Amino acid sequence: MIIEEPAPRYYTSMSPSAFLEWERKSDAKHEYASGMIVSMAGASPEHNLILSNIIAIAGTFLKGKSCNIYPSDLLIYVPSRESYFYPDASIICGALDLSDEIKDTVKNPLVTFEILSPSTEDYDLGRKFFFYMQIETLKEYITIDSTSRHVRIGRKQSDGAWKFEEYFNADEQIWINPIGLLLSMDDIYEGITLG
Repeated sequence: MIIEEPAPRYYTSMSPSAFLEWERKSDAKHEYASGMIVSMAGASPEHNLILSNIIAIAGTFLKGKSCNIYPSDLLIYVPSRESYFYPDASIICGALDLSDEIKDTVKNPLVTFEILSPSTEDYDLGRKFFFYMQIETLKEYITIDSTSRHVRIGRKQSDGAWKFEEYFNADEQIWINPIGLLLSMDDIYEGITLG
């Protein structure tokens, strides 16, 4: 069995604006969480297939609507924390609320998806989610395990509190409420052989 090494993380004195300028010139992808830089590791075939399934289903469903799904090259800016993240996919409705004149960083995701791996799970469910919770427009944070059948959804309630749901069974269906999409676990994990 191959044990994945966690993505390197280190603190820096680099300002958020300096990070963004540096990141735009970098050959690799990094996230910036209040001064902590996280190097983004490569993804497994299972990770990539799950992401492809999500993008294909949501993209088809959203065709002709005012919302779109974007893959992981779009940076999400969290103004209240002066931080930048690359979710595996984001759903944004209406116009992109850009952080500056360069069209690669936005502030208004409605739904974000993260595909979890052993090396990223703690970070994605901990610090990263805490920062995502600060995004005013975000209504749902969906995490999908790439090594077992397990989907978690954090849903922002009308009072600002977050409620969590978990799904494990092949016949369960997941309601992505902000866009009205019903996803089955079988659709998410299509083509994936889990141990």
